[in-house]
Amino acid sequence: MRRFAAALAGGFLPCALMAAPVAAPAVDSGAELLRVLVSLLGVVALIFFVGWLSRRAQARVRQGGRKIRVIESMPVGVKEKIVLLEVGGTQLLVGASPTGGLRTLHVLDTPVQDDPAAPAAPTIRGFRDVLAQWRRP
Repeated sequence: MRRFAAALAGGFLPCALMAAPVAAPAVDSGAELLRVLVSLLGVVALIFFVGWLSRRAQARVRQGGRKIRVIESMPVGVKEKIVLLEVGGTQLLVGASPTGGLRTLHVLDTPVQDDPAAPAAPTIRGFRDVLAQWRRP
């Protein structure tokens, strides 16, 4: 019986002590605000660093440059499209679909030239160009 009482008291005593109200420490709101701001600046700096690092990784291209160039692409269905490629001076018309992969449709004997009278398509400005406008002189 003594052991039961001791075990019972040993189980309730820590629970009773944990449930006892404890005075909360005083919070210095200025220091807490400073800690939050420094953390936020650290996260923003980390985002910019990762962006810079990814741009540097993408800039590493072979010395010879690219040998294949996409001249034009046009969708002909929901998932199908035709692509005009230039490889070493030869132009190829290629069909691309998710089920059939790539298939050469035609090899052009004479390369297709751009029509200078046709109006140029509007270019899509990148985020860097938009930010460059906001930069002060």
